[in-house]
Amino acid sequence: MGLYTKDGRPLQVCGDKVHSRSGTIVGKIKGDKVDGTDGHYVGTIVGDRLVYRSTQSGSVGSSFSAANRAGSGLANHAGSGLWGDEPDIPD
Repeated sequence: MGLYTKDGRPLQVCGDKVHSRSGTIVGKIKGDKVDGTDGHYVGTIVGDRLVYRSTQSGSVGSSFSAANRAGSGLANHAGSGLWGDEPDIPD
């Protein structure tokens, strides 16, 4: 599955884990949401985009641990006009 941030930065998906382009763990997919390793909301998956929606930011799941992975050379995609903000994810 190809997943990108709202502004088009590529993310890596491996099973239910999401990693940044550099390979840093971003979070875990739970339904249509991604929770960080601390259990806090990172963003909502809308199509092939991860979008931060402040109305959903109050949710807290359980924390988890996962290893980082190798970086990716994927190129950016065009930004999206979806409702919400760019999630705070390291590149």
